[in-house]
Amino acid sequence: MTAEPLIADIRTPVTPRPERQLLRLLGPAFVAAIAYVDPGNVAANLSAGAEYGYLLVWVLVLANAMAVLVQYLSAKLGLVTGRTLPEILGDRLPRPARLLYWAQAEVTMVATDLAEVIGGAIALEILLGLPLLVGGILVGVLSMVLLEFHSRRGQRAFEMLIIGLLAVITIGFAGGLLVSPVNWSSAAGGLVPRLDGAPTVLLAAGMIGATVMPHAVYLHSGLVRDRHGFRDDPRRTRRLLTVTGFDVVAALVVAGGVNVAMLLLAAAALPGAAGVDTIQGAARAITAHLGVVPGLIFGVGLLASGLASTSVGSHAGAAVMDGLLHVRVPLLVRRLATLVPALTVLGLGVDPTWALVLTQVVLSVGIPFVLVPLVWYTSRRRLMGDFANSPALRVVGTAVCVAIAVLNVVLILMVVT
Repeated sequence: MTAEPLIADIRTPVTPRPERQLLRLLGPAFVAAIAYVDPGNVAANLSAGAEYGYLLVWVLVLANAMAVLVQYLSAKLGLVTGRTLPEILGDRLPRPARLLYWAQAEVTMVATDLAEVIGGAIALEILLGLPLLVGGILVGVLSMVLLEFHSRRGQRAFEMLIIGLLAVITIGFAGGLLVSPVNWSSAAGGLVPRLDGAPTVLLAAGMIGATVMPHAVYLHSGLVRDRHGFRDDPRRTRRLLTVTGFDVVAALVVAGGVNVAMLLLAAAALPGAAGVDTIQGAARAITAHLGVVPGLIFGVGLLASGLASTSVGSHAGAAVMDGLLHVRVPLLVRRLATLVPALTVLGLGVDPTWALVLTQVVLSVGIPFVLVPLVWYTSRRRLMGDFANSPALRVVGTAVCVAIAVLNVVLILMVVT
């Protein structure tokens, strides 16, 4: 089956843009950063703030710092090798292992899409009172429009569109802080690492587990390669790595700021409020405590989050299939294939909050499968040459990998028990 190219042909000479034009080179990390402000994050952050105030601010700061490292390593892999992480895995794994690896990756992609579609459907229920199934169908259609926009206008235009949606998300989730009395001294105290019993352990594990998303890691290595092209020129690569570092930090500072803003909003305006364990309940509580306008802005932010996240997820799924199976499918076909399970769940009347929790558990299982090879490959001098991870970076990367994996095992065990 043929389709529009998902990646640039690395054999085609690419005329480098002037590296001095920093702003024109930014963008790929902002697309990947959408994964860090998806509906799963919304549910976890609002619950943490409403139930425990400012206690877990430090968890979001730590999770974001881990995410900066992970996304930078993914981008570095694509820039240095001219290959995506799925392509490198597909080249090096024997066929049986490659098929098994693709199967688990595909499950995480379906879980990702399920969370994003449910989040968008909940937003339309909040804003327009639409049934969840109707809202899910509408989210699917709108996400196809976004993907068609990408195929017609190219990656740079798609990046600008996603950045625009990220701006809407930021306003939607941070706007309530303008009318809510945040206790800034208590918020600063929340930067001190501490927990308060088993429920906060579960929340902390869920917040970190919901931060580093497998599909964002798979995708980022392809985004930077597609954007900048590949040339075996160490000086150019080094300059682009510097630019990519700025890109990753800027994008994740924005995404991390949105997550912290959600927690601060809930801690300031919704302490002890009933029903905030669901996104719909949190929206009602925001409207009741802050007014109709902040509630509507929150709903718009949630809708933008669902639409942007599900579009980016479709790109990630296509990149994984191309790299591991060497099969390319049109993005719209990919969108339809992963939309069916989400609509099935909504059509069966499954509780959306329970479904979101289940997707986070599935994603937690998939995280080690992407982090371990990422740290391993970026540390191999035979693959990365002089750009291989330094000993210090290998230690930090391994520590982050182990910490996230352990926390996700804790999350799974606590959810099950």
